[in-house]
Amino acid sequence: MNWDPVLLSLKISLYATAFTALLGIPLGWLLARGRIRGKSLLSALVTLPMVLPPTVLGYYLLVLVGRQSVIGRWLQNTLNINLVFTWQGAVLAAIVVSLPLMVRGVQSGMENVDTDLENAARTMGKTEWTVFFRVTLPLAWPGVVSGIALSFARSMGEFGATLIVAGNIPGRTQTLSIAIYDAIQGGNYALANSLVLLISALTIAGLLLLNRYTSLRSLWYR
Repeated sequence: MNWDPVLLSLKISLYATAFTALLGIPLGWLLARGRIRGKSLLSALVTLPMVLPPTVLGYYLLVLVGRQSVIGRWLQNTLNINLVFTWQGAVLAAIVVSLPLMVRGVQSGMENVDTDLENAARTMGKTEWTVFFRVTLPLAWPGVVSGIALSFARSMGEFGATLIVAGNIPGRTQTLSIAIYDAIQGGNYALANSLVLLISALTIAGLLLLNRYTSLRSLWYR
């Protein structure tokens, strides 16, 4: 069995999960605690990738970062970055489809944090940054870890948007999900079964590790 799709899927998922956490934690806090106009619109936009077909998301991304777009030309001419038909494009697709799961997990965790504890820290002269990192984030950590776990799992299984943005180039952009599709199309059901079991095992292992970490952290803070 060719292990390139396995390693590539893990690489893409890890990168996508890291970037999703960097984007999702501030967005989750903003939706849970922020007092801004247009919060309902922001919430709807964040949720949109969950309800749109992945192929539609892939088309939007292709239009947004393709070589004929303003952003795509700027990236190519200024930074020499091309996201179309590259593994970096697959990371972008995974970020977009998994971001709602991250944001909702963070938002749920932060909404369950007792605001009296945050206010108590403020009365002690703590800055908002200190309140966030020392009070809000640790107490909301189960929700954050839940978002990370779901984002990783979603990134591992991403297919539609990745196929449109990154294509299906063996050894370069062919992820596990796309390799499964290829195996089925070619009638190689033995390989398809092996890959399905493998991606299921990897996803479950990732979820179990994160859940185990959450349990140990909860025991530590008791």
